[in-house]
Amino acid sequence: MKKLVGIAVIFLLMSACASHTGVVSMGQDTFMIAKQQATGFPGLGNMKAEIIAEASQHCAALGKELQVVSTQETQPPYVLGNYPRSEIQFMCLAAGDRELQRPKLQKAPDTVIEVRKP
Repeated sequence: MKKLVGIAVIFLLMSACASHTGVVSMGQDTFMIAKQQATGFPGLGNMKAEIIAEASQHCAALGKELQVVSTQETQPPYVLGNYPRSEIQFMCLAAGDRELQRPKLQKAPDTVIEVRKP
């Protein structure tokens, strides 16, 4: 019985670490969604697809089209708090908006080297 209670407590603590921001406004017509798993076991899986679908539903509710601006994901190994996390930034634009185009997604650099010349 004590073992079962211990396992239940560990499971509850691990599930409490998961997070999901929902749709967050970043300015006019610009939003973001971030989601993180509670552990590293599930991996990224469908998490990115789930938040893109959520963004699409949000834009559809506004009567607009989805334009993904950027995406970010954590990289393995998923240990010591580096759990699978995915984030997208997107815009909800009217059907004829000039900014509504094929996405040109580029990964942001992890490291920036600046060369200063005297």
